Amino acid sequence: MGIRQDKDIDIRVLTDYQPGQSDPAEQRFVFAYTVTIANHGERPARLLTRYWLITDADGDVQEVHGEGVVGQTPLLQPGDAFEYTSGAILGTPFGTMEGHYSLVDDEGVAFDAQIAPFTLAVPGTLH
Repeated sequence: MGIRQDKDIDIRVLTDYQPGQSDPAEQRFVFAYTVTIANHGERPARLLTRYWLITDADGDVQEVHGEGVVGQTPLLQPGDAFEYTSGAILGTPFGTMEGHYSLVDDEGVAFDAQIAPFTLAVPGTLH
């Protein structure tokens, strides 16, 4: 039986608006996001690919597919966590991101770990 992603892989995201890299007059809003991926299961799992669905306040959508995260395909042993920081650029002062990571356990069983929707927002834009 493969890893049950709903219980074994925990994904937490913190976001941070980057005013120094943003240019609101040009509709460029830059956000950093730090992701922590923790393996609470009993078997190792390697992160192979990522998928992001990024939606701005105008409903414009970007899809991002790629291998690994920040150039790595981390192996998460039971009890391990991996943290990385990346970024996203929106054309509006707020939007959302969601997606999944595709992983494989040590027996070759592939599975997806869902990334719940989270908000990217310039401070003070949401009530």
